Amino acid sequence: MFVSNNACLVPTTFWLTGIPGLESLHIWLSIPFSSMYLVAMVGNVTILAVVKVERSLHQPMYFFLCMLAIIDLVLSTSTMPKLLAIFWFGAHNIDLDACLAQMFFIHCFATVESGIFLAMAFDRYVAICDPLRHTLVLTRTVVGHLGLAALLRGVLYIGPLPLMIRLRLSLYRTQIIAHSYCEHMAVVTLACGDTTVNNLYGMGIGFLVLILDSLAITASYVMIFRAVMGLATPEARLKTLGTCSSHICAILVFYIPIAVSSLTHRFGHHVPPHIHILLANFYLLIPPLLNPVVYAVRTKQIRERLLHILKAMAQTK
Repeated sequence: MFVSNNACLVPTTFWLTGIPGLESLHIWLSIPFSSMYLVAMVGNVTILAVVKVERSLHQPMYFFLCMLAIIDLVLSTSTMPKLLAIFWFGAHNIDLDACLAQMFFIHCFATVESGIFLAMAFDRYVAICDPLRHTLVLTRTVVGHLGLAALLRGVLYIGPLPLMIRLRLSLYRTQIIAHSYCEHMAVVTLACGDTTVNNLYGMGIGFLVLILDSLAITASYVMIFRAVMGLATPEARLKTLGTCSSHICAILVFYIPIAVSSLTHRFGHHVPPHIHILLANFYLLIPPLLNPVVYAVRTKQIRERLLHILKAMAQTK
C-alpha cells in the first residue's frame, strides 16, 4: 500500500468490518447466519434435483424456477462464506480485485434475478391470458433465450460498476469498509476523487432494474387479474390465481427486503449502522432461504415429489 501526499491511500486490500457495533457478538451471529445459509443451499439444490428427476415438471415455470435456484446459490455464496470467515476466523482482509469481483457477482445476479422474475411474470401472463398458445410461445428455446437475456442484461448493466472503480477511483481515505461485503456505495463513499459518475450510474441502474422491472411485473399482473375476473365461477378464479401464488410470494420475498434496505439506507440516517448492515445481508439471504420453501409448499407437484422421495428414504432405512 502507498500513501499519497494528500493523505489518501492507494490500497491493494480492504478491511471488511463485518457487522459494525456488534463485533463482540460475531461468534453468536454466525449461528443463525450459517444455519440459514445451509438451509438455503440444501433447499435450492433440492429444487434443482426434484425438477431434474420429475419429468412432469419440465415446463417453463419450473425451468425458470431452476434458474432462480441457481441465482440464489450464487448470490448467497458470494457473501456468506466471507461473512462466516469474518465471524469465525477474523478474516477481515479482502484483496482489491476480490472485492470488485464480489461486488460484481452480488449486483449482477441480483439484477439477473429481477430479470427472471420479469420472465416468470410473462410466462404467467401467457399461461392465463392466452392459454392455447402457451406451449407455442414459451418453448424450451424461448425459455433458454429469456434466461440468457436476463444474464446478459445483468452483465452489461453491472459490468461497468467495478470497472469504473478500478479505472477512475484509485485513491481512498481509508481501507476500512464499514460493511460485511463489498457493496458498491460502501466502496465508492471511501474514495477521495470525484464519485459523481459512479453515483449517478449506480442510481440509474437501480432505477432501471428495480423500478422498471417492478412496474412491468405489476402491469402483467393487472392484466392477469383482469382476465381472471372475467372467468365464470369463483372456483375457476381461485384455481387460476393459485397458479400465480408461488410467483407472487417469491416476488414479495425478493423486492420487499431490497426496498426496506434501500429506504433505510437513503432516509434512515438515525438508524444504527448495524441495522443497515443486517438488512443488507438479509436481502441477499432471505430470498435464497425462502424461495425453495415457498415453491415446495405452494406447488403441488414439487410437494408431492418431495414427499415421495422422503417416503422412499424412510422405507430403505
